[in-house]
Amino acid sequence: MTIQKNIFKQVFLFYYEGFRSMTLGKRLWIIILIKLFIIFVILKLFFFPNLLKSNFATDKERGEYVLEQLTTPKKINND
Repeated sequence: MTIQKNIFKQVFLFYYEGFRSMTLGKRLWIIILIKLFIIFVILKLFFFPNLLKSNFATDKERGEYVLEQLTTPKKINND
């Protein structure tokens, strides 16, 4: 157990020292985090509405709809 703690501590200190000594990297990580925030929070709010919640009243109805969509095969038109 002490060997694993020591390994985890060494890995943590390795990354901690690396990030602490960065200059340009800190700015790049800040830009990356801002972009991720925009992608996952802002875009989800405005462009991906919760269709299941707006189209169905209860969790049971939502579950049945999802189950039906996942298990019913699509019809293929061979004209």
